[in-house]
Amino acid sequence: MDQLENPITDTPKGQLSARIRHDIEQRILLGEWAPGFRIPMERELMETYGCARMTVNKALSALAASGLIERRRKAGSFVSQPLSQSAVIEIPDVRAEVEAIGQVYRLEVISRQQRRSTPADMERLNVQSPRQVLAIHCRHFAGRRVHAFEDRLIDLVSVPEAVDISFADEPPGTWLRGHVPWSEAENRISAFNADSMLASRLEVQEGSACLQVERSTWRGKRPITAVRMFYPGETYRLVAHFSPKGDMSRRDSTQT
Repeated sequence: MDQLENPITDTPKGQLSARIRHDIEQRILLGEWAPGFRIPMERELMETYGCARMTVNKALSALAASGLIERRRKAGSFVSQPLSQSAVIEIPDVRAEVEAIGQVYRLEVISRQQRRSTPADMERLNVQSPRQVLAIHCRHFAGRRVHAFEDRLIDLVSVPEAVDISFADEPPGTWLRGHVPWSEAENRISAFNADSMLASRLEVQEGSACLQVERSTWRGKRPITAVRMFYPGETYRLVAHFSPKGDMSRRDSTQT
């Protein structure tokens, strides 16, 4: 089992609890402990940090409250699967979207290229220095109809293991959701008319109304991915449910 480094153990209890939380949090956010990884048991943490069970329990409870870990009775604590934060920054699963409307999902990878980042790539990832990226173009089908066209960049500095994934059977977004923890996301939504290239990808008439969802995700200050999802405007809509307090309960996507 991957162990935590031995900390300074003469720290006051309140600070030591925060230190334990910070150490575990960093392992998760930096990707050292992937979703599903079992965190050292409470007794192991007590021995490592030289502290009481109450101190360890306080740190684990705070991590569980933040959604980073899941505590299971008699089984231990595990790194949580990445969760959607709200309807505004939700990280959707395209396959699940299609299956939710009763259609058969199919993925078509048009291109998959590992390359040195271009200036445009660096702007999309919001980085200052060139790096290796994985550029993916693919189409998602709902039955016989194109559900979405995807234009994605994956930062191979942050996600080097992606270079070995073909994405022939699993959509890039689905794979990232299940394997790469993220701490921050941003969505930008816009509408426009399809040019000839996009019309061909979506199998719609040139000039047709389209919806673009542009999303970036980070782990700490490191970019993970930047993706542009294009949807036919006539067959796709986004619906967010929210309360007067501003709480958003869920995000729906529907295709007609």
